[in-house]
Amino acid sequence: MTSVIIRDMTIDDLSIVHEINEENVPAVGQETFDDLRAIHDVCTINIVAEVDGVVRGFCMVMPPGTTYDSPNYLFFCDRYDDFVYLDRVAITAAFQGRGIGAMLYREVERRATSGWFALEVNVKPPNEGSMRFHRREGFTEVEQQETRPGKIVSLMIKPLR
Repeated sequence: MTSVIIRDMTIDDLSIVHEINEENVPAVGQETFDDLRAIHDVCTINIVAEVDGVVRGFCMVMPPGTTYDSPNYLFFCDRYDDFVYLDRVAITAAFQGRGIGAMLYREVERRATSGWFALEVNVKPPNEGSMRFHRREGFTEVEQQETRPGKIVSLMIKPLR
């Protein structure tokens, strides 16, 4: 793999970001293009990872207090004042396991001014690779929550300051 560039996501990137998102369902939530754009619009950190000029991954992060109504996001809003919430991160399959996720997280941590980095990882259906990655990155579980019948997530945080 040659150079990886982490940069701001543009509106022009949303088509490929949507493709990467859909490729990664159920590890990330399935979204219509319009819903993904609406998520983009409430996020304060939208970044992509480019490899050789092609977007291969992305993440979307929002502060507390938006109109977003995800039960996982609302869990953190009810308990924390000072956090950024990772709504989604995804890497295209051919580029997973190459450190791109960690690069995206370093950039989020560099840009965030909040005390906590919050997110969730699927427990049912299990996403064991993601759970290992997030524990390695310093995230700890604060609670588990059922978001719909048969779907349980681990709600995790990491201190940033």
